[in-house]
Amino acid sequence: MDRLPLRHSTVPLQGGLVYVNYGRQEDFDWLRSAGVSVIGCVVMMRVGGGVSYAEKVLFAQKAGAGGALIYPDPADIPQDPRRLGLNSYTAISEHVHLGSGDPFTPGFPSFNHTQFPPTQSSGLPTIPVQPISANVASKLLSQLTGPACPRGWQGRLPYVHCVLGPGFSSGDGRQVRMGVYNTMKPTLLNNIFSSLEGRIEPDQYIIMGAQRDAWGPGAVKSGVGTAVLLELARTFRNMVTDGFFPRRSLLFVSWDAGDFGNVGATEWLEGYLSMLHLKAVAYFSLDQGVMGDDILSAFTSPLLANLVESAIKLVTYPRHSGQSIYSQAERDGGKQKIIKSLYLNSGAYSFTAFGGVPAMELRFTEESRVYPFVNTPLDTIGRLQEVLGGRLGVVGRSLAELVGLMVLRLAHDQILPLQITSYSQSALHFSLQLNKHSAELQARGLSPQWVFSARGDYSRAAKTLKEDILNSDIQDETMIRIYNTRIMRVEYYFLSQYVSVVETPFRHILHGRGEHSLSALSEHLSLLTSDPRSFDEARFRRQLALFTWTLQGAANALSGDVWNIDNVF
Repeated sequence: MDRLPLRHSTVPLQGGLVYVNYGRQEDFDWLRSAGVSVIGCVVMMRVGGGVSYAEKVLFAQKAGAGGALIYPDPADIPQDPRRLGLNSYTAISEHVHLGSGDPFTPGFPSFNHTQFPPTQSSGLPTIPVQPISANVASKLLSQLTGPACPRGWQGRLPYVHCVLGPGFSSGDGRQVRMGVYNTMKPTLLNNIFSSLEGRIEPDQYIIMGAQRDAWGPGAVKSGVGTAVLLELARTFRNMVTDGFFPRRSLLFVSWDAGDFGNVGATEWLEGYLSMLHLKAVAYFSLDQGVMGDDILSAFTSPLLANLVESAIKLVTYPRHSGQSIYSQAERDGGKQKIIKSLYLNSGAYSFTAFGGVPAMELRFTEESRVYPFVNTPLDTIGRLQEVLGGRLGVVGRSLAELVGLMVLRLAHDQILPLQITSYSQSALHFSLQLNKHSAELQARGLSPQWVFSARGDYSRAAKTLKEDILNSDIQDETMIRIYNTRIMRVEYYFLSQYVSVVETPFRHILHGRGEHSLSALSEHLSLLTSDPRSFDEARFRRQLALFTWTLQGAANALSGDVWNIDNVF
């Protein structure tokens, strides 16, 4: 793949400095309500808060900031080297592209043979951004003057009395001056593939992948995932040598340029998007799989959630030999705490939100503290082993067993074990939200009836397909093939066909980003309660139509019979 040659430089920015906590939307909303302007200023943001660097920068841009600095605060990231923390002079790097893939070919591949004109992703920041260390942040923030921070914004930087800025205590009109100068050049990326061919349905495949690159040593970011990928490939190869054959094919992939926004994986997705929903059963990302050994999280498409439950019953909890992860989860409040939504920077996100392929990323973490070394030069095997008490092999084995068991079922079961009824619950939850505002919507000439109808149609189609499968002859390979093809395409059905893949690459209405998505629709709907004057009827009508007809299209496609579709036009 090519990266377009481009030199990007910013004219140095000079302005006041404003502390904005984590840089979340609610943080900027609070500043606005308090009368603190960030327009033209450099904003100082803490790492964390549940938002990525790219999202922080987006919110800063929307608020009118001129630049952004991002630092690790000791309140969030341990910074005592004697107790497995960062050095105070270490910055944490992360890309700030609000998207994935090559930002100069959004929505289409940057393979050598393509001749697309250069297009810049709307997710690239328009303001300069720079990660800095806690030391640098402390020197700047300790000199600020202005209103006191609200409760909960106080970090733990030494010598810093939390104030918002934008002025400096010197009183001489001092300002911050910053500039970022990046040189872009063509770079060849190499994704590495290996496969085991299925015996019965070889054209359908389950993909396992891990990124190969990292900012520094990358023990967590790329090392563990690559090791687990190789071990899974070796194990399945040995099983085949011993006589086992998978029904479907297995694909093992080492991705390049993962730290720049999953570029290698996304460009491959963009290159083969038109065939993915016909071929790819599921994707498992092995990135950042081991950061501790206390808590298991499964960031997943709901279609794969049932596989997690079956796998954790069979795999030993890394901290207690002889005890399953399932039994530990039951004691800690239930297995539902393990299942989490896919997130933007996940190695699995693009597969579902862009490609329409069910995807999952598993991760073991510490209960009481974060692993502080990711995206720094300190992310070494030695430090990871120290965090785990020398038990990296045990935790890595549990991760590999979980993925291996789920892949085995997807590769071997006659009927694909995807939970196609799971999206009925998501649609039902939104229907209940709409119902609460039914009177206000109808007063504005907006009826939620079409959404209720589409949800009902999808729910009935999923239930009918499950019943048809239960009542079918499972020895009939032709019928099994038909059923599996319909099941495989469910995730793809939720990619909106009414928005541009170039302008809105994450087209999934439930996991995606953009006006068409359920999250944007729900956020707009909430304005009826929080800020009715900001509610835009025309915009909401369009959002509702985009969501409704994608959901209805999924229901129609899942039913499989055009004559059973009961819509009045």
